[in-house]
Amino acid sequence: MTSVRTALIDVASGYYAEDSVIDATSTGLAPASHSWSVSFTRMHGGPSDGIDLVRLNNGHLQLSLLPTRGMGIWKAESGDLPLKWDSPVLHPVHPSLIDQSRRGGIGWLDGFSELVCRCGLSWHGAPGTDTIRDELGNVISEQFLPLHGRIANLPAHEVYVEIRNQRSIELTGVVDEVSVFGERLRLTSTISTEIGSSEFSIHDSVINLGGTRAEVEMLYHCNFGTPLLGEGSTFHTAANRVTPRDKQAADGMSTWDTFLGPTRGYAEQVYFIAPIHDELNRGLAVLTSPDSQSALALRFDTSTLPWLTLWKNTQAATDGYCCGLEPSSSLPNNRSFEREQGRVVNLQPDESIDFRLQFEIVTSQKQAESLAEEVLVLQQQTQSRMDSAPAADLSPA
Repeated sequence: MTSVRTALIDVASGYYAEDSVIDATSTGLAPASHSWSVSFTRMHGGPSDGIDLVRLNNGHLQLSLLPTRGMGIWKAESGDLPLKWDSPVLHPVHPSLIDQSRRGGIGWLDGFSELVCRCGLSWHGAPGTDTIRDELGNVISEQFLPLHGRIANLPAHEVYVEIRNQRSIELTGVVDEVSVFGERLRLTSTISTEIGSSEFSIHDSVINLGGTRAEVEMLYHCNFGTPLLGEGSTFHTAANRVTPRDKQAADGMSTWDTFLGPTRGYAEQVYFIAPIHDELNRGLAVLTSPDSQSALALRFDTSTLPWLTLWKNTQAATDGYCCGLEPSSSLPNNRSFEREQGRVVNLQPDESIDFRLQFEIVTSQKQAESLAEEVLVLQQQTQSRMDSAPAADLSPA
């Protein structure tokens, strides 16, 4: 199998491939049936100054990736269909400008604009004090944890592109989340796509490089606005259980899987989902456009991402009209609560955990209907439990 690897960033050796383009010509590979390229540059000016940007174009699908922001995916376009949301944060924000402790611990939102961003690695839930106790209930330590963790505001120190068998494009980045007297976790993330495809995947591996046990939580905040999202858009997933996070969400249970258009004053509604998986251990979440002519399918490995959160945020367009499909290792609550419920991952020294997601974009009614039918077939395994109120095992009092 032919493989060509090209470095973009390697801090250890002092290498930085400024304003570079990788394509069939530069790699010496025979041209494919689709014209493809990977370009690398650094953004200048405003809040984006100093952010590294990788544009991956497989000839049909284009991804804009941000190694400086934890290997997040800023936006994408499949053919003529844009995949994005219109955040009030108009441009990528350099991590040095983010104060996560701001506004009571929700300063993370000051940089929130990506199509796909990770929340983690040590925690990913709501802001609050995390209390760690021993087996007798004595308090060992207390620390304030701001919203959604650190990883989205940490830069990759190694980034490279690999072209495999003249048809697969892989972008890999390595990001460390470390602290003295704290965690020493390493994320190795690979985003891959086939030349000419309307699909892409994420394979993340998190390893504990420290000498003691480390806690890990991971959530993928996958965010979509217009044109996929609009009045009449529908959400499809096969679920063992659907539970509203709070009273606000409980009041909307009758319409939990459909969406309004932009609505001034809309208060977010959040639903926790225990997904049904297929024979390959993959959960499936589908967002269908209002006209049923396009859809986004998100498949995720439930062996390490056993939960799915639906975030409905159909507020005014100027305020960030959006919905989020969020596979996760645990639920987005304070880590103390998730630890008590046994959902926090523990990694021993040198132990790792893998997370896998696949995104498929379709642009015909027939294909969209086929994805919805796939969900129905999965749901036939069991009747879904629909909770009418928040549950004590899933939401803290």
